[in-house]
Amino acid sequence: MDSSNTAHQVASFLLETEAVKLSPAQPFKWSSGWNSPIYCDNRVTLSFPYIRSYIKQQLAELIKQNYAEAEAIAGVATAGIAQGALVADLLEMPFLYVRPEPKKHGMGNQIEGRLLKGQKVVLVEDLISTGGSSLKAAEAIREAGAEVLGMAAIFTYGFALADENFRKAGISLHCLSNYNALTEAALTNGYIPESAMSTLADWRKSPETWS
Repeated sequence: MDSSNTAHQVASFLLETEAVKLSPAQPFKWSSGWNSPIYCDNRVTLSFPYIRSYIKQQLAELIKQNYAEAEAIAGVATAGIAQGALVADLLEMPFLYVRPEPKKHGMGNQIEGRLLKGQKVVLVEDLISTGGSSLKAAEAIREAGAEVLGMAAIFTYGFALADENFRKAGISLHCLSNYNALTEAALTNGYIPESAMSTLADWRKSPETWS
């Protein structure tokens, strides 16, 4: 698995399917309140069989290379559920998923599926921004008595805050693609003009204050 080629191929697919939209001149507003020249919804790739299959295969290879001891795959709700299930099926491993919080009714489960004590789990996410929701899922797995080997994701913005959050939690993170590969692919394939690159770079340095 050539990680550089994979990063650029995945980035190109995200742009091709419009899972990622770039709009430096008219920024999007995230739920966090941040203004952003980029909007990413990797669930869109599920509607394209060839691309869906490629991402599934690359996530499976990433897990085999970095988490060879994995015994189960856990998707992070909601966007990581479909991706995780696809990967677990390919790897012929048990699958479960983790809600942001326990249900308010029924059994009150936060983890859906069978999780065994001591089981070695890899979490699957579609997107990493600050890492907050992903790490909450990892903590739920740990509190249930299983071992979190790490996390695999399709795309990361590569924020320093996310790197620090994963470091503090003691959880490794491996992603198929990243912000640098995305902007390079966008420029090469004509999705943005070269004049927009400085705007995208400025946002990446300080997204919480950028406007």
